[in-house]
Amino acid sequence: MPSKEEYYEIESSTLETIDYALHDFIDGRLNNFSNTNEGSKKVPVIWVTSERAFLSKNNKDLRDDDGTLILPLVTIERTSIRKDLSKKGAMYGNPVYGMDSIRGGRIVVSRRIVEDKTNNFHAADNIKKFENVNRTPGNQPYYPGKSKKTVYETITMPAPVFLSINYEVTVRTEYIQQMNNLTTPFMTLGGHINSFLIRRDGHRYETFLQSDFSYSNNASSLSVDERKYETKLNFDVLGYIIGESPNGDRPKVIKTQNAVEVKIPREHVVLGDIPEHVDGKGFYKE
Repeated sequence: MPSKEEYYEIESSTLETIDYALHDFIDGRLNNFSNTNEGSKKVPVIWVTSERAFLSKNNKDLRDDDGTLILPLVTIERTSIRKDLSKKGAMYGNPVYGMDSIRGGRIVVSRRIVEDKTNNFHAADNIKKFENVNRTPGNQPYYPGKSKKTVYETITMPAPVFLSINYEVTVRTEYIQQMNNLTTPFMTLGGHINSFLIRRDGHRYETFLQSDFSYSNNASSLSVDERKYETKLNFDVLGYIIGESPNGDRPKVIKTQNAVEVKIPREHVVLGDIPEHVDGKGFYKE
């Protein structure tokens, strides 16, 4: 059992953290602009899961006087979550790393020797050693030698559970030139490979851009409907969850120190020993 514990809070990694990471990457890192009738303007990036009433009040520039969305526009939607063992990080999110009902699985981050406490145990052993050979007690407490009582400090953190999360990013424009300008930055992500990193609150998530770009438009219909070009891109994010958000304890980094010596008090009555102040007949000595 650990003899001492200290707790340090770390930032949680939740589904919302992963959502924000992808949104920040597309909205902030790519930071796409497009030419419109009013000049070059930044293309807004929104979540399609938000309520229409909230979007209308939160950003009035997204819709015109008739309530129609103003294009160009980029939307993000989380479409699926898979707990796939074939896609994981350095370890599985299972209970083999010391699972218990209170803390859950944990992994060791670092381990080091506590020099001052190990030195104190070594000095105490030297004092007893030299006292047994009729030398002055405490004369050489720091005599060099191999210590048999080493105090280790171990830092652990909750074991992450890896999830494969799919997102659908839709680019909507009124003109083909706008579509070409907005989809080109997505096509060049990661160079010739389709992998890159997104970040949020100190966490990093590996993201994969799927090779298919779903393209559609209504230009050939020649109807009275609003002209619209639409391209859908799918992202697969290898994310991880640490903790249980509001439904569990906040994840902590725990620093523990091992117990190097176990002492069990001796029960004289159970072992049949005669107390020093009582004679063999059960009477107190005078």
